[in-house]
Amino acid sequence: MMKSILFTLFFSWLQIHAQCQTFNVIDYGARPDTQYLSTDAINNAISACAGKGGGRVIIPAGRFRSGTITLLSHVELFLAPGSVLYASTAPADFPRQQQPAYRSQKDKGGWFALIYAEEATDIAVKGTGTIDGNGRQQPSRPGLFGGDLDGRPRNLLFISCKGITVEGITMLNSGMWNQHYLNCEDGIVTNIKVYNHSNRNNDGIDIDGCRRFTLSNSTIDADDDGICLKSTGPAPCEHVIITNCIVSSHTNGIKCGTESTGGFRNIVISDCIIQPSRNTQPVIVRAPRSGYTGISLEIVDGGVMEGVAVNNILIEGTECPLYIRLGNRARKYTDTAVTPSPGKMKNISIRNITAYNAGNYSSSVTGVPGAVIEDIHLDNIKFNTRGGLKEGEYISSASLVKEEETSYPQPNIWGNLPSYGLFIRHVKEISISGLSLNTIDAEQRIPLIAVDIHELIIRNLDIKHAGSRKEDLQMTRVYRHQLDAGIKFTDNGK
Repeated sequence: MMKSILFTLFFSWLQIHAQCQTFNVIDYGARPDTQYLSTDAINNAISACAGKGGGRVIIPAGRFRSGTITLLSHVELFLAPGSVLYASTAPADFPRQQQPAYRSQKDKGGWFALIYAEEATDIAVKGTGTIDGNGRQQPSRPGLFGGDLDGRPRNLLFISCKGITVEGITMLNSGMWNQHYLNCEDGIVTNIKVYNHSNRNNDGIDIDGCRRFTLSNSTIDADDDGICLKSTGPAPCEHVIITNCIVSSHTNGIKCGTESTGGFRNIVISDCIIQPSRNTQPVIVRAPRSGYTGISLEIVDGGVMEGVAVNNILIEGTECPLYIRLGNRARKYTDTAVTPSPGKMKNISIRNITAYNAGNYSSSVTGVPGAVIEDIHLDNIKFNTRGGLKEGEYISSASLVKEEETSYPQPNIWGNLPSYGLFIRHVKEISISGLSLNTIDAEQRIPLIAVDIHELIIRNLDIKHAGSRKEDLQMTRVYRHQLDAGIKFTDNGK
């Protein structure tokens, strides 16, 4: 017993001692000079820190140019106030990493990143300094795949790591996705600031096939998706909390998808604001400046989405506040993988959503024939849209809305739907309680359309637009439905 106690005390002392150790990159040859490459010096400091059992590697005030930095177990990279880790523009400074054991649709033979870690434990990036990926100067690499597989470096990429903390820092201008957590466990990202408008595919943060992961108290402004949960490989993205964030995007504010191979399970998204981007420069991604969607939940490459709760979200100005899509793109995550069968979506709760100054795409909840969304609840939802469309500016009837089963899942595949508030199709068991629909300018479209629905309950529906009447609810092939007496139609005088 005494030996066991002594061992525990000694191990605890080692942990405390490791946490107290500091290693300044200046002492290993780094220079606060963007004309000087400090990659080796920073990596040498990290290696020395790891060799002593772990601790803190400090980047002091100043601008330090670097290529790929490899973070090792039990090491915290600390960016002191006034420090900037500035990415080199030479492709040779970002060598291709050896392909990891975990396979992903985004990996065609190895990754490129400014800060990289694989299979590391107890790692952190903290401080109040800045990581600047110099993204406008990060070109595609010749001979690689195109699109988002062309070798542009991420600012931060952690693969199959356990025990991650990223806190306090500012991250700017990545060559590709800003930060990518792939197949990681027990991650905390908090109090960060992201501004990412320098290159194509400039997502704010991608949480990909991770377990037990929390993102909180952060501000993210991205050219492409703001906060994006993915499952680009066989691992599910599960037990994830996103809370108290302010998000801006020219595409999708908060999104699960598009890749969905491993699925999504037990996801909570709460107490967030989705607002227009501060970016005043031309939009790089081909998307409306106001953004396509506020909240997107998508299963299109197989996989199961189950147990998702979205609560207390304020959305300003996106074209489509809510987009829920079960499709069948069926993209394989590796060339040798089995083509996925249609996925599933069930047990989804959307509550306390307010959207105003929204566009005219209409929010939607849609499956496809043979793959229906199951058990979804919408409660206390308020959509205020621009309205004002005239005949010929929207799809004239629900029968003309194509299934688009294999298309990329975004509301622009349809454009302006025949409903202005909510379009529902191929769903089993959906309840809607406290839905308020209003338009700024008068609308000719129907407020709510439901097609091929099994078990529909609508309670306390409040419609405010010129000429509103109960006949404006259009239901086709709706089986076992209940329309509560609380439904209200009010002419708002426009």
